[in-house]
This record gives sequence, C-alpha cells and structure tokens, in this order.
Amino acid sequence: MTKKVINQKGIFDEELINTIEPNFIFNDKPINRFNIIENSNDHNQADKAGLLKGLKNQINSIENCSLKDNSQNLIIGDGNINSPIMLIGEAPGIEEDKAGATFKGEIGELLNKMLMAIKIKRHNIYCSYAINFRPPEDRKPTSQEIKRYSVFLKEHIGIINPKIIILMGSTAMEAVTGINSKISSERGKWKEVILKNKTYPLIITFNPSYLIRFPENKKYSWADLKEIRKKMDELNIIL
Repeated sequence: MTKKVINQKGIFDEELINTIEPNFIFNDKPINRFNIIENSNDHNQADKAGLLKGLKNQINSIENCSLKDNSQNLIIGDGNINSPIMLIGEAPGIEEDKAGATFKGEIGELLNKMLMAIKIKRHNIYCSYAINFRPPEDRKPTSQEIKRYSVFLKEHIGIINPKIIILMGSTAMEAVTGINSKISSERGKWKEVILKNKTYPLIITFNPSYLIRFPENKKYSWADLKEIRKKMDELNIIL
C-alpha cells in the first residue's frame, strides 16, 4: 500500500514524534466506524465529582486486600472528568503511590510526549488505572485481583462516560475486556465494550513503563497513537 504524507497543517512536532519512533507517516485507509449509543443521563461535573468520591469510598472499604494493605495511597484518577477520552493504565508504581496521582516520573514524561505527538495535552484527558493500589514490588496483579477491581473500574468508566477508551497494558485489557492473551496480538485494533447499555469504542496499546523497558516496540505504539488520532477526527473530538 502506498503511504501518503499528510499536509503541513497535519505534521506533528518532529521532536515529539521522534521520542516515540522517527520516520513514520500517516496513511489514508479508513478505520471501522462504531455506533455509539448516546446516554441521555450524562452526569454533569458536580454529579461526576460526587459519584467519584462515592466510588473512592467503596474501593477504600475493601477488606483483606494485600494491595491496599501495602500501599500508601488509593489512586482513583486525575485530569478532566468531563473529557471524551479516558486512558486506563495498569496499576500505580512507587512514584505514583508516593504522589497519590497517575503516571508520574519517567513514565509520566513519556506518556506526555506520546500524547503530545498526536496533539493531546494530558490535562485535557482523564487518566486512571485498572488497579487502584500499588502492587507489592510493582508485581503484575493476579487475575483474581484484576477481576475484583474490574467491578469498580467498570463503574468508573460509566461515571466518566467517555467517547473513547485507551487501555494501556495487559492488566487494563483484561480488566475491561476479559482478554488475557498477549497484548501484541490485540493492540492497535478498535474494539467495543458494552457497559450498562452503553457502547464504548476502545483501543489497546502498550503501557509507557513497558516501552521504557523495551523501546524497540515504540514503533507499534506510534501506529496505535495514529489510530487514536484518526478516531478523534472521525468523532470530531477537539481537546
């Protein structure tokens, strides 16, 4: 397939792109469209803030949980609660647990650059995790832990009510979709999840922490980011 370079207006900042993977261009192949069911009971900002507070209290009331017992903070999420984009990572690490916020330190810096490469400022989206407490020694959450916290995550998604969900990492993928296969076989494909009679388009991609350890996979992440940008344009999402 012949690739076509986009015009000057659509060219992203070269320095930011190169932090993901250099020498990539867009192609004009259309992506699948989804029917998104509009929810007539969208929460306004005050409602959402109250519902998120209630959800945080529910999560904090969990008993007999080694994740909670070994963490400093419960991290529910941050950013624009009215954003059309919800980004869900795997679980907090040591930096996030200390700060009580999502995607800090080197991981946060890479995420910011990834988003900026497709003209998204991180404070304009909403970020959260599949698991709200830091796993001991930053180990991967077990399937039982993922299942336990997925109940709260799905409620969380319903409160934010985004137009697009970005799942970063296998834990987030399993928590929302139930898929526990290799992320390399699932990433970059638009899927649907139905929660409370609402259909959400979602895409799975690598977590920034994984890309720091395996930078050779940044080229795949960059391809996924371009798909996100296309979907935003298709849905006329302006941030």
